[in-house]
Amino acid sequence: VQLQASGGGLVQPGGSLGLSCAASGSIFSITDMAWYRQAPGKERELVARISTGGSTNYADSVKGRFTISRDNAKNTVYLQMNSLKPEDTAVYYCKANVWISSYYRRDYWGQGTEVTVSS
Repeated sequence: VQLQASGGGLVQPGGSLGLSCAASGSIFSITDMAWYRQAPGKERELVARISTGGSTNYADSVKGRFTISRDNAKNTVYLQMNSLKPEDTAVYYCKANVWISSYYRRDYWGQGTEVTVSS
């Protein structure tokens, strides 16, 4: 199973950016999908999570600005980021909890995509 993230880049404060992450390989099904981020010198933190049914939760720091969504048919998770702030600068990682058979599941991580918010 591989997770391929894309969409990072440089954006000015107040701007918007969208990330996507597609899972591929021997996938039986996917439960939760999530975005994490890690800023320089800091620990990786949860940004947003979405269940198979679409239930979401967000870090307090991004509530009202970021929106997570998913397309189950495409095994893809998205993160729309609006009103970006310099403190959102980080490497963003996607994660998926994947059933690779009917009795075994594990977490897989994407390779990370860099987001820089700067004027």
